[in-house]
Amino acid sequence: MDPLTDIRRRRQALGIPVRELAREVGRSVATISRIERGRVRPSYELAQAIFGYLERQEGKASPDLKGKDVMNPQVVSLDAESTLGAAATLMERRGFSQFPVVDQGRVTGSLSDVALLRALSDPRRRRDRVRTVQEAAYPQVGEDFPADLLAAVLSRYPAVLIVERGEIRGIVTKMDLIRGLRLTALRRRPDPTAPV
Repeated sequence: MDPLTDIRRRRQALGIPVRELAREVGRSVATISRIERGRVRPSYELAQAIFGYLERQEGKASPDLKGKDVMNPQVVSLDAESTLGAAATLMERRGFSQFPVVDQGRVTGSLSDVALLRALSDPRRRRDRVRTVQEAAYPQVGEDFPADLLAAVLSRYPAVLIVERGEIRGIVTKMDLIRGLRLTALRRRPDPTAPV
C-alpha cells in the first residue's frame, strides 16, 4: 500500500486541518490536497516533512497512558449486606451493569447484571443479600499500570480496580479504556443524587 494514500486518514484521525499541515510543511493547501487525493507525488523532502510532522503529532496524541489516565475515579460499590432488591434499584438508577462488592471496607467480590438477573428470576430471593450471589472480585492494579496492558486483562474480566495502598482510586471498564485510548474525555451521566 502506498503510504501517500494514508496521509489524509492520519491527518484527519489527529484532527489536524489541512491548512495546518500545509503551514507546517511550507506548502499551499491546494498542494497538500492534491497530494492527499493522489493527483501529485511530492518530492522526497516534502514527503519526509509531511510524515515527520504527522509522526510527531501522533506521538503527542498517544502518550504512554497509565491506569490512572483511563480510570473513572467515581467508583460506586455495593455493600455485601445490601439486598438484591436494593442492588437492582442502584444498578437501574446509576445505569451500570456491574459493581464491586465491599464488606467492611474490603473488596470481596463483584455483582454483574447477569448474576443479579439470574437471582431475581426467583421472586423469593428479592430480600437475599448481595454476598449470597456475588461473583469473583475484579483484578486490582496500581495507578501506574500501563493502560495498553489493561486490554488483555479486560478481555477476561468486566472491570479492573485501580488501587493504591489498599485504597480504591478508580475503576476501568472496557468503555473507559476505549475512551482513554481514543483520547476522548471520559463522560459519565451526572449522578442524580449528587449535591449541586
